[in-house]
Amino acid sequence: MANQLATSGILYLWLNLLIMNAHRMSVMGFIARWPGGRATRSYDFKVQTTKIEKLCNTWDIVTINGMFPGPVIYAQEDDRVIVRVTNETPYNATIHWHGVRQRLSCWSDGPSYITQCPIQSGQTFTYEFTLVQQKGTLLWHAHVSWLRGTVYGAIVVYPKTGVPYPFIYPYEEHIILLGEFWLRDLVQLEQSVIASGGGPPPADAYTINGHPGPNYNCSTNDVYKIDVVPGKTYLLRLISASLNTEHFFAIANHKLTIVEADAEYTKPFTTDHVMLGPGQTLNVLVTANQPIAKYSMAMGPYMSARNVPFQTITSTAYFQYLGALPNSLSSPAPVPTFNDNLAVKTVMDGLRSLSGTPSVPKEIDQNLFITIGLNVQKCTSRNPQQNCQGLNGGVMAASMNNISFIKPNISLLEAYYRKINGYFTEDFPGAPFKFYDFVNGAPNNAPVDTNSLNGSRTYVLEYGTRVQLILQDTGTVTTENHPIHLHGFSFHVIGYGTGNYNPDTANFNLVDPPYLNTIGVPVGGWAAVRFLADNPGVWFMHCHLEIHLSWGLSVVFIVKNGQGPLQTLPHPPADLPRC
Repeated sequence: MANQLATSGILYLWLNLLIMNAHRMSVMGFIARWPGGRATRSYDFKVQTTKIEKLCNTWDIVTINGMFPGPVIYAQEDDRVIVRVTNETPYNATIHWHGVRQRLSCWSDGPSYITQCPIQSGQTFTYEFTLVQQKGTLLWHAHVSWLRGTVYGAIVVYPKTGVPYPFIYPYEEHIILLGEFWLRDLVQLEQSVIASGGGPPPADAYTINGHPGPNYNCSTNDVYKIDVVPGKTYLLRLISASLNTEHFFAIANHKLTIVEADAEYTKPFTTDHVMLGPGQTLNVLVTANQPIAKYSMAMGPYMSARNVPFQTITSTAYFQYLGALPNSLSSPAPVPTFNDNLAVKTVMDGLRSLSGTPSVPKEIDQNLFITIGLNVQKCTSRNPQQNCQGLNGGVMAASMNNISFIKPNISLLEAYYRKINGYFTEDFPGAPFKFYDFVNGAPNNAPVDTNSLNGSRTYVLEYGTRVQLILQDTGTVTTENHPIHLHGFSFHVIGYGTGNYNPDTANFNLVDPPYLNTIGVPVGGWAAVRFLADNPGVWFMHCHLEIHLSWGLSVVFIVKNGQGPLQTLPHPPADLPRC
């Protein structure tokens, strides 16, 4: 696994040669297809149950091709990617290609019951998409139940042949996947948590590339390590595949220089630590400029919510200089305290997009205001001790504009495309039902006034609409940093702040804002993003903390067709799974 996750310039050159050859074939007409890619990269994913030894236990987990983490998808900008997924487990499965903008390929986006029915046991589905004007570090993961706790992997998209990085060329590149691990069946875990009405238990461990590190039981040798040459600079592709927790990451005595966020180049920003919410990626440069020794790489929790249990033990890997004694003690990596909101803000303040990213829409056509937060539903169970373990004897929920999204039992995209009535409505409100002090004055006397409405409500956008979203955190139950992910698009993060959003005092950056696909809406604060709705289809927007998604913190945007075939949702693939 360590060899597979470490790539060097040799791999890059090999990939370029392979892709140039494939490109020649596509020019000759052998593999060209619409919408065209420069070359085609094909992968075969088998969803399997795999036995592993972890944390003093032998345990069955769901994997791709028996690998944990899963295989890396390697490609180049504008390549066509084809992944054949066969489900050999008893569970439903789908794969989401997180951050891939899916130009005219909404059918391959992957969220269950949104763009497809799950791939059932014994079935196969082939995902096809083109990485149109995309390069950098992304990830793929399961998007059904909580299977993405073990079903995940990296997507590495290199620039076009002959196009250099806009920063110093690294001596080596390494993928760093941050995860959480449970000694539980994750499908059953989600079912039991939802049935209880309460919150989830903490993870049994945090992991770096699948390894808990020496701070956990039976894990002294279950440690990821990077061997480094003194004086050389390394590119670390950081990916958060965590399920329910956000995480800090740091390397003892070393600076991290951020050069990319969510697969978009940024102006270099140097820091002691970074924070990633689930789904977020960062590329950082690290120079081995310290005395020869073994240094810790640590991931520790960032928990901004109040009264939420979480795993407090950090996961540790090693950044080990050649020449260091193998059994020497490692220098500890100080990560910020678990609730250090300023440490998070400092990093976000440093993110600025590099020239070459799409321009920010200066004018807007739709201005949406969306509150995000938790709710407590009134207990209606005949067995409240078993089913109403939420705050004050209620049932936990989450919502946008006080509406908890309910997934239909068929694919919403298919219902929209085939005009099947009764599975969703088009009446998601573009603003809250009422405005008040969302952060400080929110109702919190459950279960009287903390209920949300339920429904499969969508918001419809005309093709080409210039959209501004104001995402406002609320304190109905607790304020919290929410990593909000939008499928099908990246967006410009033009502003953010603490407290309630005020258009008269908000400062917007319309010059070089970061261009992301997942934004951590600040705890007790707001974020403003803009994007151009130029990709027809049905697109999920949700909190990437999996428990919040299960509780309903999501919404669906429908982008209507424009004019002509390049602005029209294609017909569904022949092997689209059936519910």
